[in-house]
Formats: sequence, structure tokens, C-alpha cells
Amino acid sequence: MPRPTLLAVSHGTSDAAGAASIAALVACVADALPDVTVREAFVDVQQPEAPAALAEIDGPVIVVPLLLSRGFHVHHDLHGMVRERPDARVTPALGPDALLAEVLALRVADLGHPHAPIILAVAGSRDATSVTDAEGMASLLRARSRREVHLTYLAARQPDLPSTLTQHPDAVVATYLLAQGYFADLAVRQAAGRATSAPLLDGGAVPQPLVDLVVARYLAASDASVVA
Repeated sequence: MPRPTLLAVSHGTSDAAGAASIAALVACVADALPDVTVREAFVDVQQPEAPAALAEIDGPVIVVPLLLSRGFHVHHDLHGMVRERPDARVTPALGPDALLAEVLALRVADLGHPHAPIILAVAGSRDATSVTDAEGMASLLRARSRREVHLTYLAARQPDLPSTLTQHPDAVVATYLLAQGYFADLAVRQAAGRATSAPLLDGGAVPQPLVDLVVARYLAASDASVVA
């Protein structure tokens, strides 16, 4: 019996480098799951839109959000679109997760400040669950890096990055973003020349922990579907 289709849904971006990085991640996931049909869709900006992509898939579907935390897109868009599809389920968002902390720690290590505090800059959301997820990610990065970690937001919430940098002028900035785009550019501008890490997908080789994480989300949901 064929395994459920994996529909990988990201936010979407008009940044060409960011879009290429997400596509590369999806391609790596497809390579890691050769017996699974893997498709890509988006909640904004790019095509195909997630509901249209879902409608074109016959049979069971596992929707994996390529999103770093819970929020409106996960709760409203993705869970909303599967409400009338009993053969479809949505996995948890990618974060917080120790595999993301592993990649973040590597990005920060590349900055060459081995003992500096870390400011974890997240996109920000008005959804209260996103705060819990951001705090969880800061805790995981703190444990992984064994360094002081301060949480800050690029939008929607406080503290913002400029004020956190004022409080911690010796810190480096870890951008908790999946790929290049609006928020990555904003983080660099607000950091004003301070050492700032690239997003998790930096345009180079796709980090294996990210591939492993997406695969793990799919397999857990797929196995649960079989049991159900």
C-alpha cells in the first residue's frame, strides 16, 4: 500500500535565494523518502497555494509545515484546509526542536565569537503559542551552545532586536529563520553591523538535521495514521 503523500507547506517568499533554499530542502526530503510522493506548497506569496495543492492530491496526505513555530498559518490555514479531508493530517511545526538548536549552534559558531552571549532573533507572532515555542527554542539553544541566550523579536512582540542589542552589546545575533527573505533582511538592518548568523538554510548545502526533522515529522504522522 502506498504511503501518504507528503505535502511540505512553507510560508512563501519573493526572495529568489530564499525560495531556492526551501525548494532544495524539499528536494532533499524527497531523496530521503524515495517511496513517498513529496510535493511543495505555500500559504502566501508563491504558488501553488496549499489548499489548491491539497485538492489535487488523491488519497492520504501528511501536511508538514515548514514553519518554525505554531501560529495563525498552522492553526487557521493548514488545520482549516484539512477539516473536510479525513484522510489528511497536519504535523506539528518544525520548532522548537533539538535538531534546530544543532543547526543554530553551528551558525553561531561560524561567527567566530565562541564565548559571546547569543541573541535569538525570531520573526514574532501575535499568537500566544508562538511565544511558548520561541522560549522553548531559546532554552534548547542555551543547552546546546552552553552560552547565555536572550530572546528577541523582529515583529509583533517585545523586546525588539535593537533594544536587546543595547542591553547586550557584546552579543552575537542568531537569526531563527528558515531562509532568506524579509525578516532575514530586517535582522541584518537592525543588527547594524553586529555579528549575525545566516538563516538555517543559508544557500549552501541543506543541513542534514533539517532534512531529518522534516522526515521525522512525516514518519511520526504516517505511522500514527496506520495505527488509527
